Amino acid sequence: MRFISLLFLIAALFSVSACAQEPIASERERGEGPYERLILRGGIVIDGEGAPPLGPVDIVIEGNRIIQVAVVGYPGVPVRENRRPEAGPNDREIDVTGQYILPGFVDMHGHLGGSAQGIPAEYVLKLWLAHGITTVREPGSFRGLDWTMEHARLAEQGTIASPRIIPYLGFGMEWDEAIITPDEARQWVRHIADEGAKGIKFFGATPRVIEAALDEAQQQDIGTMMHHAQLNVVRTNVIDSARMGLGSMEHWYGLPEALFTDRVIQDYPTNYNYQNEQDRFSEAGRLWAQAAAPGSEKWNAVRDELIELDFTINPTMTIYEASRNLMAQRNADWHEEYTLPRLWDFFTPSRYAHGSYWFDWTTENEVAWRENFRLWMDFLNDFKNHGGRVTVGSDAGYIYKIYGFGYIQELELLREAGFHPLEVIQSATLNGAEALGLDEDIGSIRAGKIADLVIVNENPLENFKVLFGTGHYRLNENNEPYRTEGIRYTIANGIVYDVSELLADVRSMVDAEQAERASAED
Repeated sequence: MRFISLLFLIAALFSVSACAQEPIASERERGEGPYERLILRGGIVIDGEGAPPLGPVDIVIEGNRIIQVAVVGYPGVPVRENRRPEAGPNDREIDVTGQYILPGFVDMHGHLGGSAQGIPAEYVLKLWLAHGITTVREPGSFRGLDWTMEHARLAEQGTIASPRIIPYLGFGMEWDEAIITPDEARQWVRHIADEGAKGIKFFGATPRVIEAALDEAQQQDIGTMMHHAQLNVVRTNVIDSARMGLGSMEHWYGLPEALFTDRVIQDYPTNYNYQNEQDRFSEAGRLWAQAAAPGSEKWNAVRDELIELDFTINPTMTIYEASRNLMAQRNADWHEEYTLPRLWDFFTPSRYAHGSYWFDWTTENEVAWRENFRLWMDFLNDFKNHGGRVTVGSDAGYIYKIYGFGYIQELELLREAGFHPLEVIQSATLNGAEALGLDEDIGSIRAGKIADLVIVNENPLENFKVLFGTGHYRLNENNEPYRTEGIRYTIANGIVYDVSELLADVRSMVDAEQAERASAED
């Protein structure tokens, strides 16, 4: 076990040291504000707390805080001017009549660059903002905690165009040797808390080490999340770690194992090898079928105990979507204009790249994964219906998923799972804020909260596709196909971003890299 831990740690440290000198995102040139006083006029609010849409309203923002949400009339008739907050001579006003205003989205699993080498931070940050993401839990800080924290600091100051960043660190990273004992785990947790990390991402360790680290994290008041990797899940599944005090699970690993009734170990083929990515993901697609049936005694017991423990599930279904339909994700509308060539290279099948497991992906693999999704979605919906907290995360930068775009796809998947559109928005906003302990400041549209807002022309409750940076493809009254605008403005910490400008910047980055490659080939 020590040898395996050392191998993983050496690989992680190599990755961190290789990336730590990467440049910081450029100083902000986009976005205006925060303003001394800003008034958004005539919008329709979806508040993030589960309430139905309300409007027209005027929202008054001073600096980076909402100070008033004023109902100013009724739909379909002129606004009652006597109800409107008055604007002073120096106030900024934006007419958003008939447009929808939502709380800023919280991405609970957003890698600032992922594992592909050399992805510019600015590329990621602008795509996040362009899709309404105003807060990101960065799981792992794989490019170094200092590098991630510097972006978090600059984002908070408004120096760079960026969502708010909550830096977590992968367990054992930035340490000179593998963590073996509970005492070493506690020392490491105290160290990274002192360094400013807001939380820890676990992949696995021995149960006593995980238990000690989780206990120390609670004492240090920092968050915890876990990808229950198959190398450790037999000894620590989701119920085990939740009982130890884990805050949230990522993806779904460890949950079917907690639901086993007639086995303890996944039914692996005898020639399975975890380092073979196709083995790993192919067999993962057959795991939910080995768990207890929906509505069974075991299913209900696990569901209810997780809810009692105030546990959060952050499913990131989007990152596995290609497993059930590879062609659709590989040929998504946005790749041509918004996918950097070097990121596309990382997605290309390779035995050396994590998540690039398309060695021979068959109909049988996809059919198994569709059933996997069905059962997984059944649990998520049931968990939510009984009071459990489900949040939204994207894990983009892997498996044909692009920053921002993958997040909106996750909203669609929660809708497919049975969530009402208002429940999807609540998962994307208030639930994430609660899981981060930030719900007093963000997550819904209320006077006193930080001005993190998303403004879009069309009604996203009717169609989440209108939130994509590429808009929604449809036919107009003249029988002409066109695309809707997508999000018009993202307001992050009081700074107003014109999304069309952010997207233009990203397209320029992609164009420049494509031109550079073409020139090199000539």
